[in-house]
Amino acid sequence: MWIFYAGLSAVFAALVAIFAKVGVQNINSNLAVAIRTIVILMFTWGVVFAFGAHKQIPHISAKNWIFLTLSALATALSWLCYYRALQLGDVSRVAPLSKLSIIITIAIAAAFLGETLTLKVVIGALLILAGTLLIAM
Repeated sequence: MWIFYAGLSAVFAALVAIFAKVGVQNINSNLAVAIRTIVILMFTWGVVFAFGAHKQIPHISAKNWIFLTLSALATALSWLCYYRALQLGDVSRVAPLSKLSIIITIAIAAAFLGETLTLKVVIGALLILAGTLLIAM
């Protein structure tokens, strides 16, 4: 089932890039991210309440809060940079370059989460790197 959701994530991420490129025209990219964040905030809390997930809030551990906060800050910084890059560059070059995060994620997951780096994963990461550089340059 995770493959289904990962596939949907890729589709929606592609739409993010296209919609954002149009959305940042003639406005400050930081303002664009802030507007986007408000919409996300309202939508996701609506989903949380619709499915009753808000009942889990009292049971969230301090560790969960810390890492979710760090994730949120990383997301904010990522999107501020991404929107500025979209404003300045072609979406067909910015989006693939931002996907170098895949390679960085693989390396960090191996180093800090103990995930296994198989030959298949290394070759795949190198192919992603080669393709990204080919498109972006």
